[in-house]
Amino acid sequence: MRNRQAEIVKQLTDRELVLNVYLTQAIMLILAFVLGAFLFGEIWFLPKIVEFNWSDIVFLGGGAGLLVVLADLLLMKSLPDEKLDDGGINERIFSKLSVQHIFFLSFLISFSEELMFRGVIQTHFGLILSSLLFAMIHVRYLSKPVLFTSVVGISFLLGILYEVTGNVLVTMSAHFFIDFIMGCLIKRKTRL
Repeated sequence: MRNRQAEIVKQLTDRELVLNVYLTQAIMLILAFVLGAFLFGEIWFLPKIVEFNWSDIVFLGGGAGLLVVLADLLLMKSLPDEKLDDGGINERIFSKLSVQHIFFLSFLISFSEELMFRGVIQTHFGLILSSLLFAMIHVRYLSKPVLFTSVVGISFLLGILYEVTGNVLVTMSAHFFIDFIMGCLIKRKTRL
């Protein structure tokens, strides 16, 4: 399956690849709201998982995001490139985007994925299932032990952050910082 997926991805243009990211995030949002409405018993379930506690959002979410970025940078410095190679997909997605586009895409990804996996799935089915499902949707990492272990670790970190705060905005901010900073670093690296 991995080889088939890699072949399909190679056939996509960079624009088509980015459009596929938008499509998967739209599907994720729809699923989150449908599943959330069913499990919470109402369509407007966000107040049950959202609290505007800015210090938690900025310091806990931002701090966790920065910690993950530093860990990723350490891995990049200490491991050979082939251990961290995702087939060039992240480079193809982020290298040609403007910083504003990286910001928007990172916001969309963090919102939709955290709403689904922490806000809906973890709230109803627990930390372990939500963290493992989150890791599994990152299919391209399944055959890369270092990348998959990293995603599993990040997923559990975000899940624990949600357990501690009960606030999906905290995990959204952590996820956003990770994706935005790493996306900007990928863009910068490809320009050098």
